[in-house]
Amino acid sequence: MVHASPSLPEPRPELDGTAAAAWITWLPQPLPPLQAPVEDGPAPLAGLRFAVKDNIDVAGLPTTAACPAFGHVATEDAGVVRRLRRAGALVAGKTNLDQFACGLNGTRSPYGAVPNAFDPAYVSGGSSSGSAFAVATGEVDFALGTDTAGSGRVPAGLNNIVGLKPSRGLLSAHGVVPAAQSVDCVSILARTVELAARVLCAAMGPDPRDPYSRELTLAPAHWPASFRFGVPSLRAFFGDTQAEAAFDLAIERLQALGGTPVEIDYTPLAEAAALLYDSALVAERYAAVRPFFDAHEAAVIEPVRTILAQGRAYDAAQHVEAQTRLRALGQRAAAMWTQIDVLAVPTAPTHCTIADMRADPVAHNSRMGVYTNFVNLLDYAALSVPSSLRPDGLPFGITLIGPCGSDLALAVLGQRYHHATGLPLGATGEPMPVPLPLPQAPAAATVQVAVVGAHLSGMPLNGQLTARGARLVASTRTAPQYRLFALPGTTPPKPGMVRTAPGEGAAIAVEVWDMPLDRYGSFVALIPAPLGIGTLTLEDGSAVQGFLCEPLALAGAQDISHHGGWRAYIRSLAA
Repeated sequence: MVHASPSLPEPRPELDGTAAAAWITWLPQPLPPLQAPVEDGPAPLAGLRFAVKDNIDVAGLPTTAACPAFGHVATEDAGVVRRLRRAGALVAGKTNLDQFACGLNGTRSPYGAVPNAFDPAYVSGGSSSGSAFAVATGEVDFALGTDTAGSGRVPAGLNNIVGLKPSRGLLSAHGVVPAAQSVDCVSILARTVELAARVLCAAMGPDPRDPYSRELTLAPAHWPASFRFGVPSLRAFFGDTQAEAAFDLAIERLQALGGTPVEIDYTPLAEAAALLYDSALVAERYAAVRPFFDAHEAAVIEPVRTILAQGRAYDAAQHVEAQTRLRALGQRAAAMWTQIDVLAVPTAPTHCTIADMRADPVAHNSRMGVYTNFVNLLDYAALSVPSSLRPDGLPFGITLIGPCGSDLALAVLGQRYHHATGLPLGATGEPMPVPLPLPQAPAAATVQVAVVGAHLSGMPLNGQLTARGARLVASTRTAPQYRLFALPGTTPPKPGMVRTAPGEGAAIAVEVWDMPLDRYGSFVALIPAPLGIGTLTLEDGSAVQGFLCEPLALAGAQDISHHGGWRAYIRSLAA
């Protein structure tokens, strides 16, 4: 059964009414995969069934964006759907959503409100509501959603599943009805991090038909045993004490996994989030469907109609001002990556019943985005993972946020965290499986950099390495031909290392980090005089890039070479 034209969903005798609300187009016999070239090797997603949010095109099926008057039958697959079908996956149907992906709750659809998979009185979260319900209940193996302000993460957190929000431009958005095109992402919902990461690797790649697609080099799928995680200074749970206690438990679990919590100033993130709807940036939502909306405004339901209509009120100059304001906030927010390796926030700060959401749809919906709205605006990657089941039986999830390109690194930490919870998979009751190896991104060109002082693990500037996807590969020493000095008047305190004549130096402790080559230039640009990058010789005779100091800057500096390294010198000061 395929709907010949966009319409209300037909009855599904094999499911009750609440489950049927998750679907707009249901296919008892899924669409087969597309034939992949033989040289592509075994299909990585062979036999897996997936659902597609109904603002993403599937050839031969209607695309409605939950607005029947807008509906049309797609003539070709969206770029991301085509990649997944070539990887062996089968399309099971099209899922319900908040109309035009405008909402975080799952009730803004003429096809019905999608219920929470654990309690049908509560919202599913949105706008990828149907996709989340279908995954949580085991109807499909994974699903595609979209995520502009949290639409792929909030429903994941509220339904005890994984929501992977890729770096912007990593997955093609060609064939996706835009919400705010410059920040839209196709998202992945699954019951395990491993499957979400496998789907990501099968689906990613540049697409010239998508104006915002880009070729990104991902950081390796690696996470250190010790790390620093940011927690927001803003704790907004709107009186939901169960959610607040669940987040405290999440912080304790991250600590047990080797993390050290660091409170970060949430102000620039919150101000950036507010721009999405409270500034001229909302005009992009109107522009996304402008021809249809201007001709058929009455066909759009409330409060979506009001949200889109307010985009008409802004002029081009105001949009430029909002973009400039956003860039300034991004500069302020970037400082946190020098202090932390990952940011951890509640995926959603509270649960809400469908009745309460309908009674006050704007205020309750706004609460859902407190910890999600800023992520795409500031070009970060994010992964929502299940964290716990509250005393009332409702799920609580956390989101791990990292710099652009950290998608697979986040997956490593996310998988560790998810398996540490011992939770069942979604709402299926199935136990957590044994963790499977995560896929690696295609190998990218890298450069090895030796650091000697403030960039060492745990030191104040280490975040400049981790934010660029650098990975610690060795703790070693230089050849015995260097001298190390404590430079006066530097903030944070830094050493300077110089090469000496043979027989006059010492072996100095260093760490060697492997950094993506395309991020090396931005790292070098941060290095202040009198420091610079040169070629260092290590004790095994190999050569790497590393920190050196201009000799003229050593006047008045203390020679600390006898300590053998910066860490030993810092310990001597404490002693």
